[in-house]
Amino acid sequence: MAEDSDLEKTEQPSQRRLDQAKEKGQVARSNELSTFSILLAGGAALWFMGASLNAHMVRLLHDALIFNQDVVFKPELLIPRLYDLSMDMLITFAPVLLMMFITALGAPLILNGWLFSTEALVPQFSRMNPITGMGRIFSTNSLVELAKALGKATIVGGVATWVIWHHRDDVIQLASLSVTTAISQTGYLVTGSFLAIVSGMLLIVAIDVPFQLWSHNKKLMMTKEEIRQESKETDGNPEVKGRIRSMQREAARRRMMSAIPTADVVVTNPTHYSVALKYSDKGMSAPVVVAKGSHLIAQRIREIAQENNVPILEAPPLARALHKHTEIGDAIPEALYTAVAEVLAYVYQLKRYNTDGGVRPDQPDSLPVPAELDPGAVA
Repeated sequence: MAEDSDLEKTEQPSQRRLDQAKEKGQVARSNELSTFSILLAGGAALWFMGASLNAHMVRLLHDALIFNQDVVFKPELLIPRLYDLSMDMLITFAPVLLMMFITALGAPLILNGWLFSTEALVPQFSRMNPITGMGRIFSTNSLVELAKALGKATIVGGVATWVIWHHRDDVIQLASLSVTTAISQTGYLVTGSFLAIVSGMLLIVAIDVPFQLWSHNKKLMMTKEEIRQESKETDGNPEVKGRIRSMQREAARRRMMSAIPTADVVVTNPTHYSVALKYSDKGMSAPVVVAKGSHLIAQRIREIAQENNVPILEAPPLARALHKHTEIGDAIPEALYTAVAEVLAYVYQLKRYNTDGGVRPDQPDSLPVPAELDPGAVA
């Protein structure tokens, strides 16, 4: 049962899945939204440019119906004449066509923005499979498209019938108007009717856009196994990452151990913590931690220090404070300057005693370690 649930597409698509689909040109698109936008833009342009278009149409009709003796007796002039009239007509409606063209380019951007994918242009021969084609014909998407077509026919047809019936008297009166007035009135009737019919498609758009978004998201749904596999591909295999981290820690540990012989002193807890310190008056403003560790690592630090004759000092509060508040390569906290200075003074005196003899220095037993820095201090 668990294996079956892992193969069910119950998970929302990841951002990577969405990006990959977009690269392939697979995004949610609504043809109804594009059609509605184009028709609405064309109708609006006709409405706002009605007066100008009416004047141009009257002029074109006047020029077309003028008796031209040259054209009558010279048929070869008829084609250029028709060409001139056609160009005038095209220039007249050019703003409307331009508005519709811009809308045709911009409407698809409403849902998913600009998209250009060469993969969408690659022919897919699998679509030529007749069995797959039959499956698409009787798919849920085809049924939805059929329902949308019936809905458009019903809504648009109903609105068109209402508009025609509502303006029936105005249409009949056109025959009694002058040509100029009739052209103007016809323009207003056609534009108003057109906008009313196109507005009827708004309901279809309101249904189609959410459906296309839902359908696109459903196609990209992922199984739990796909989520896990993608996580491995993006973040890396957990086992490999763990191995890499382990190797990195081991390399850092080797570097740390190799720095212990250069330390001036190792401060211990005495068994739980060990911290190796180094100081040079050339280039160092304060002593630096070159190694630190707890338990087994602390024991190994002490062993290496003994092998290389690095002084070891048991100072539990200072060892705990240094281990808690410093990292390898860090300078010691300013609050511990005095305590560490006493330790280094003892170490330098001990070295002088070992080489020159004399009175053995006393090991400091009460270092000034602030209680707030010592995790083992009793409140």
